[in-house]
Amino acid sequence: MVAVQQGKVLVTGANGFIAMWVVKHLLDQGYIVRGTVRSEGKAKHVREVFSRYGDKFEVVIVEDITKPGAFDEYVKDVDAIEHTASPFHFKANDPDELIIPAVHGTTRILESALAHGKNVKRIVITSSTAAVLTVQSTPRTFTEADWNDGAIQLVREEGAKAPNPMKYRASKTLAERAAWEFVEKNKGTLGWDLAVVNPPYVFGPAIHEVGAPEALNESMYDWFHTVFKGSKTKEQLSSIGSCWIDVRDLAEAHVLAIKKQEAGGERIMVSQGPYKWQDFVDAARQFYPKVSPRDETYDPAKTTHMILYDTSKAAKLLGIKYRSIEEGTKDMVEDFKARGWI
Repeated sequence: MVAVQQGKVLVTGANGFIAMWVVKHLLDQGYIVRGTVRSEGKAKHVREVFSRYGDKFEVVIVEDITKPGAFDEYVKDVDAIEHTASPFHFKANDPDELIIPAVHGTTRILESALAHGKNVKRIVITSSTAAVLTVQSTPRTFTEADWNDGAIQLVREEGAKAPNPMKYRASKTLAERAAWEFVEKNKGTLGWDLAVVNPPYVFGPAIHEVGAPEALNESMYDWFHTVFKGSKTKEQLSSIGSCWIDVRDLAEAHVLAIKKQEAGGERIMVSQGPYKWQDFVDAARQFYPKVSPRDETYDPAKTTHMILYDTSKAAKLLGIKYRSIEEGTKDMVEDFKARGWI
């Protein structure tokens, strides 16, 4: 397939935390962008943020991404698609609150592209390392060959009683599997290829509409309240962590995934690396002294990270460079200061 170096790109869920940065990176690199949002109310902020790009950017309303034909009209004249729309929260009672929009939103965009996307050459889907990892008691490095089928099994068995993070992980695993199965089933008739980007926790400054700390997206809500509001104990700061990526680096990975021909047909994990929450607290203290207290016993050189990701494929295919914890934290602190939240 042909990589997309220029032209028009459709970005679904364009008002989201990640998607807003994807739109900005695309526009800054000369693409024309059409973004979908669920309502006119959500479109207003997006239009304002990108107004300086003039007719290079437009917003369209797709009220229900799970509806058959939802994207039919909007894929007809685009060269690539960035599908970011998928719910991410840990508040679902019924797992289908997450699973149905995640899976059907994904298959609907692919169906529309197959039926009406005559110019489409590359589709990039935002998946997650939630579709990769398995929680276990020993340290492990995961690769693109790993799948979180355990989350699917647990949610099938426990339903609403399953832990909320597992419901989310099941939704991401099922949605990504559905995408690859769609491509396999229709491989003889597709005029485009698929690339999937799998990030871990995503942190960074926000350009989407958010009026208060309580309205932050799930990952940034956790970051803000951990670093500035003491939501974790000293022991938790030094023992709890995962892997992360700056939202701007993830956005760049999305653009590179449509630009690089070799990315077609690939599942690509992107991660800056591991962290314990204490690492972010320590970084934030350099730029703002009033942060959570430190666990003085914490030594980053001696800590054990239970989950790591092999990002050699991303380095080879995308050549991506990552911001450090210090760089990302500095910009987040400045963002929160500018909003008057700290």
